[in-house]
Amino acid sequence: MPNVATDIRKGSVLILDGDLFVCTEFQHKTPGNLRGNVQAKLKSLRDGRSIQRKFSSTERVEFAFLDKRPCEYLYKESAGYVFMDAESYEQFHLQPELVEDQMRFIVENAQAAVTFHDGNPVSIELPASVELKVTHTEPGAKGDTVSNVFKSATLETGLEIKVPNHISIGDVVKVSTETADFLGRA
Repeated sequence: MPNVATDIRKGSVLILDGDLFVCTEFQHKTPGNLRGNVQAKLKSLRDGRSIQRKFSSTERVEFAFLDKRPCEYLYKESAGYVFMDAESYEQFHLQPELVEDQMRFIVENAQAAVTFHDGNPVSIELPASVELKVTHTEPGAKGDTVSNVFKSATLETGLEIKVPNHISIGDVVKVSTETADFLGRA
C-alpha cells in the first residue's frame, strides 16, 4: 500500500523535491464537512531550514529509507562534529546546522545512534533523557526551602537550564532531550 500524508508522524523523514526533510511537528485536521489535511513543519536535513507544508489526506508522500548505526561522538572541529562508527571504526563529520540543537545533550565519547541515508550521516537520535554534570550554578540561599524555587545552572555541554535550589556544582542531573527541562538528580 502506498504511503499517504496521514502516515506522517513526528520524526518521519520524507523526500520532497529531491531533498530530505524530517517532520518536527504535524497536525491532522478534519474541518467540518471538508476533506481532511495534514499540516507539517519540516526541517531540511541538507541545510537545516524549516518549512511549513500542507498535504491533502490522500496525497502520496515518499518516505526515505534510513539506516541507524551506533556511533561515538569524538570531538568538535571547524568542519563539524566528528563521530566514529562503533562497528567499522570509520570517522565522519556531521554538519553543525543539522545537529546543533541535539549536540547540547551529548558529551565527548558518548554513544549516540546516527541516522544515515544513502551512506551519508543526516541526523542523531537521542534518548528521552540524558545525565549531565553541573559545572556552574549559584549556591542556594539557606532557608529558601520552598519546593518550587529554581536557579540557573550550566551543564558540562554548555547547556543552561533551571534547577531546584538544592542542586550544586558537581551534581549529575537528568535532563529531558525534548524540552531541555530538569527531570531530577541522577
